[in-house]
Amino acid sequence: QVQLVESGGGLVQAGGSLRLSCAASGRTFSDYAMGWFRQATGKEREFVATINSSGGTSYYADFVKGRFTISRDNAKNTVYLQMNNLKPEDTAVYYCAARWGTNNYVQGKWYDYWGQGTQVTISS
Repeated sequence: QVQLVESGGGLVQAGGSLRLSCAASGRTFSDYAMGWFRQATGKEREFVATINSSGGTSYYADFVKGRFTISRDNAKNTVYLQMNNLKPEDTAVYYCAARWGTNNYVQGKWYDYWGQGTQVTISS
């Protein structure tokens, strides 16, 4: 089992920044690819970003390219999502997820473990 706990969400104005963290425990963190997903009220969950197990490669949804950066610190068992130039449409609950493997995974169905989510609200 892998336990994931997100933190760092909050309320910011449009154009502002937030950094989300996801702390993992239970298994060898460096064996797992990590992803960030989000779900806005009344909408389906959508992929945001993923990073492979070593941190060497990452992939982003088009709507966050150039604004969000995913990174990980395998020594701290933590994955991050730096979010800049936030927009009201970024408002959602953000979830981190883990999957055993070395690749990047963009579909939620491929992930085995999920955190409880952290709310991000962007005011206009």
